[in-house]
Amino acid sequence: MVARPGADPFVGARPVVGLAISLALHALVIVGAVTHLGSQRGPSEAPAREPTVTVLTLLPPEPERSSPDPDPEPAPPPPRPDAPALPPPPIPLPDRVQPVVPPQPATMAAPPAPTAEEWAFASTYTLKNSKAYRYTWGQQVRSMMGTAVEGPDQGMVRFRVEIAPDGRLTRLETLWSTSALAERLAREAIGQMPQWPPTPTGKPLIFEKTVSFSPFASEGPPLYRNDCLPDPPAFRNPYAWDGGSTRDPAPPEPAETPDPEALEDCLKQLPKDSIEAEMARDQRLMDRWGWSASQPRR
Repeated sequence: MVARPGADPFVGARPVVGLAISLALHALVIVGAVTHLGSQRGPSEAPAREPTVTVLTLLPPEPERSSPDPDPEPAPPPPRPDAPALPPPPIPLPDRVQPVVPPQPATMAAPPAPTAEEWAFASTYTLKNSKAYRYTWGQQVRSMMGTAVEGPDQGMVRFRVEIAPDGRLTRLETLWSTSALAERLAREAIGQMPQWPPTPTGKPLIFEKTVSFSPFASEGPPLYRNDCLPDPPAFRNPYAWDGGSTRDPAPPEPAETPDPEALEDCLKQLPKDSIEAEMARDQRLMDRWGWSASQPRR
């Protein structure tokens, strides 16, 4: 199209410019509306994050080292392959087999016979049914029976003895025996003994005596320190009933109270106890009641 002289040169471009301006304005309006509407909405809710737990471990402080660390130990050498095991050398056999020797049985020699001084003391001791006389008589019998050997012949024998005032044996009765050899040896020893000293009280002396013929037991000397005290009353059941009397419990017998002056005179006559007597007493208590009997005040 050729413009005519004198005509407006922008007649054909005006519609295009107007359309472009109109589109720009619409675009601005749309952008503003979107921005305005987006500013009214709340912030988008983000997903909740999981809590993070941090564990703090406190280590103990290292001990102070007074000296520098020693040199590290060298690594052990690699193990060597095991050598093949060699058979043990043969055990040389003796030319002659030694016979097995059986163990020897236990033995106990006879105790020494009482001395003249011991018999003199026994013939004057009157307390507790002539205790010293009875012990010395048993020691004399055992000293004449010989050595006791472990085996079936060991044992004990108990006699009932009666001695006349002048020292003669008037009665000998076997109450029980656990060894025929012990009884035979004891009777032979009693028959070979000379006449004993007179009894301390001047009356017949009657007593029971056990003679032990064993390598594991021997009678030790007695203790005399309690001989001046009266014997404790024998126990009797207070509720025992004879079927005819009343059933009232019998009162216990009162303990006898010694005379102070007589007790003092008696204590002066007592001999001094020996260590052997203490050991024999403890052994008798332990054999009968066990170790608890050796405690004080028992």
